[in-house]
Amino acid sequence: MRRLCLILGDQLNRDSTLFNEFDPQQDQLWMAEVQAESQHVWSHKQRIAVFLAAMRHFAAALRAEALPLDYLVLGEHHFASLSAALAATLEQSQPEEVWLVRPGDYRVLGEIVQVCREQDIPLRQLTDKHFLSTPGEFKTWVGAKQPRMEFWYRVLRKRYAILMAGDKPVGGKWNYDHDNRGTFGKAGPENLPPPTLFAADEVTQTVLQTVQQHFPDHPGELERLHWPVTPGQAQQVLARFFEQVLPHFGQYQDAMWTGQPFLYHALIASALNLKLLDPLTVIQQAEQHYHTGAAPLAAVEGFIRQILGWREYVRGLYWLHMPDWYGMNALAAERDLPDFYWTGDTEMNCLRESIGQTLRYGYAHHIQRLMVTGLFAQLYGVQPQQVHAWYLAVYVDAVEWVELPNTLGMSQYADGGIMASKPYIASGNYINKMSNYCRHCRFKPAQAVGAEACPFTTLFWDFLARHEARFAGHPRMGFMLKNLQRKSAEERAAIQEQAVQFYARSC
Repeated sequence: MRRLCLILGDQLNRDSTLFNEFDPQQDQLWMAEVQAESQHVWSHKQRIAVFLAAMRHFAAALRAEALPLDYLVLGEHHFASLSAALAATLEQSQPEEVWLVRPGDYRVLGEIVQVCREQDIPLRQLTDKHFLSTPGEFKTWVGAKQPRMEFWYRVLRKRYAILMAGDKPVGGKWNYDHDNRGTFGKAGPENLPPPTLFAADEVTQTVLQTVQQHFPDHPGELERLHWPVTPGQAQQVLARFFEQVLPHFGQYQDAMWTGQPFLYHALIASALNLKLLDPLTVIQQAEQHYHTGAAPLAAVEGFIRQILGWREYVRGLYWLHMPDWYGMNALAAERDLPDFYWTGDTEMNCLRESIGQTLRYGYAHHIQRLMVTGLFAQLYGVQPQQVHAWYLAVYVDAVEWVELPNTLGMSQYADGGIMASKPYIASGNYINKMSNYCRHCRFKPAQAVGAEACPFTTLFWDFLARHEARFAGHPRMGFMLKNLQRKSAEERAAIQEQAVQFYARSC
């Protein structure tokens, strides 16, 4: 064998650089399902099923092309980990080289590097052409400056001529985020298009049985699989978004509503992260909807920014700061993650709604993650590594390159400002503004003290008090701290006592 070519579970694109010089007469493709990849965090059943179903469909497509593929099926081999399975394969086949597209997980890369080193077989890492920039380009761009997403986004907008009029942005502005913070009002959303669902074929049905057999105690529901697992299915989900949803996405992308988990969101993150969709093609198709008048500029730009901006930015940061990010805890947060994150059993309705839909679908949109589940964890003072493990476990789109920076950086400020210039914190009033969650909750978002005090509001003021010295003089925290300092000594003492009581009891 000349080359053993590894395909990981989030590398399911047929146009991968792995195939550029692949010779079926000399080379072998290799894929493996192993227990450890679902157990290093306590993975949601939907997440496990999405990965396995997508992998098996991709393997079937490769076999249909008569490409040589060694595929290790869960339950049909005895290897517990990826490294053990790879080591056994290398011992048996003794290839001249191992080829691998750069993984999306530092841990996985480390395991593969170690196995190849122990077997004394050269490992060649290939560029991942799925992304629109490379970690090396990002590192060069950063230099000695403090990076911010907006400026990397502009670099890539210019490079790929996306929403550009010459060297200027279409419409005269780079970013329409200010126009994308609408709420539904008392009436709530109307005429929401249903999500695209797929009948489970034989491959997917077998995967559902496999997950229930091997991971019966893992969190989440698995009555059916709610997500695309083939490129064709992913295209259907994308078409539904462009045709029925995109015009409303921008205005309502931050809004939340009871009993409505999907609203006007694209629902393509897992397909993108498994590489069932090509990001540049998605971006260009979205751009065309603006040029044809099918969707307003603010909606199209906001959607494109999620892919061309945030997605490329967080990947650059991930590889720039790993493995140091694993241990970061800038705010010295050490409390354990509350048990209700795994059950949804809490009196706080916003958390009950967000966690409940997460356990059912393996999904919550970005504001539910950042400003509900993430916000509470940060205000409560949960150890950030536990928050990271939860997010990596419960969301179907979670691959570490994208999940870790968003959790430890943006959500928890554990990196001390590498990713976000300030903590993303708010009181319960923010949730009340952006949703109807508070209407169905016994707590009152405006109250910080008393029997009906909203825990978010109490903990918001307690967080500011705990970190007052740290953020004194911070240019973006001054308004919040001034409001804290306007409170009397009696008010501050009452808030602290309310917080102490909350920490002391089960929440």
